[in-house]
This record gives sequence, C-alpha cells and structure tokens, in this order.
Amino acid sequence: VIVHDVNELTEKLFPIVEAMQKHFSAGLGTYYSDSIFFLSVAMHRIMPKEITQIIQVDLDLKYKANIQDLFDEFDNFPEGAVIGIAREMQPVYRHTFWQYRRENPQTKVGDPPPDGLPGFNSGVLLLNLEAMRQSKLYNQLLEPAMVQKLTEKYHFKGHLGDQDFFTMVGMEHPELFHVLDCTWNRQLCTWWRDHGYSDVFDQYFQCEGEVKIYHGNCNTPIPED
Repeated sequence: VIVHDVNELTEKLFPIVEAMQKHFSAGLGTYYSDSIFFLSVAMHRIMPKEITQIIQVDLDLKYKANIQDLFDEFDNFPEGAVIGIAREMQPVYRHTFWQYRRENPQTKVGDPPPDGLPGFNSGVLLLNLEAMRQSKLYNQLLEPAMVQKLTEKYHFKGHLGDQDFFTMVGMEHPELFHVLDCTWNRQLCTWWRDHGYSDVFDQYFQCEGEVKIYHGNCNTPIPED
C-alpha cells in the first residue's frame, strides 16, 4: 500500500488541468482544490513510470465480482485505446449537449445506447498509464487550446470533472476508449427521471446481465444481498 498526499498530488495536477476546470467544474472560477477531480485525466503524468496500469474507482461502490476479472479487461483494450470506462446511464449528456444537438439534429451525441453516444461515467476507470503516456493524440487533447476548441465545437459546459472531459473527448475520438459493459458500473441514480426526461430515461438506464459492481451515485441506496 502506497499512501499519496492529496496536497502534493494536487500541486502536480494543477498546471496540467487548470485550463479544464472552467469548463468541467461546478464552481464559478478555477479552484486549486478542484484539481483532484481531474486526477484520472493526468494520472500518467504524475505516477511513477513503473506503474503501468491503475483501476480508479469511486467510494460509493459495491462489488459483486472478483476485482481481478475487472483487471483482466485491460487485455481487451483495442489498439489505440488508453482508458476503460462504462457509459453514463442517465440522460445527463442529452441535457448538457442540448445546443449542439439542436444545431445538429442528425447527431448521435447524447442519444441512448445501443446506437447513440450517451457519454461516460467515471465511477469505474481502467487507466492504462503506459498507453496514456505513449498516445500522442491523448496528450494533445490535454493541451488548453485543444480543450478550448472542443468545448466551443460542442458548446460544452459541465460540472462533473474528469467524466465531462472523457465524455467530450469520446464524442470526437471514441477510439481512445474501451467501453466497459454496464454490469461493471451499474449506476443506480435516477435523478434525471424526475427532472424532465421521464419519457426517455429507461433507454439510458436499462442494463442487461448479472451486475458485477453497483454504483450508488447521487446517494442512492445500494441493494442488500
């Protein structure tokens, strides 16, 4: 077990992710402490070189399967992919991309699976740090000018940190991501069902198969065994 000091990590992170924070943070400005919500985005820059793969998870999870099976998903990454991540299971990005969707009525951006692009949920992340280090494309996308370019293209203003960044990048460069099955991040939050999207909610929320990890996001109770 290696313990990392949050303040030290944030100090290293801040210069890399500062430009992102105004686009993907809930606050009014760019907050130093917010950097920790972008840890996964630049993990390859701050972890020792000998660490080549990391699973990063939220705290509000319940495991129903062996975590080794999740680690084995690294073997399924297609060439060029650097991050394993499951789809978002609420229409949050249907909402966030509303202007882009209005201007591009044929787009799949924000649409539900299986054919749409609902965005990602960062509750369970497989970070192939070595691939992230080697990927010229991924590192270009961290540059402030590229972040600005994409946020302008998609009229994007989010508040969910790394998840927003991965979602926006995934709309442009899906080849950077290995999409995990929904059973590896079975999100339980239903907030958007009651906030204007009840008609389409179930298209996003359905998940077939035996759940391997429950995610009690937005303080949703996790089923007892």
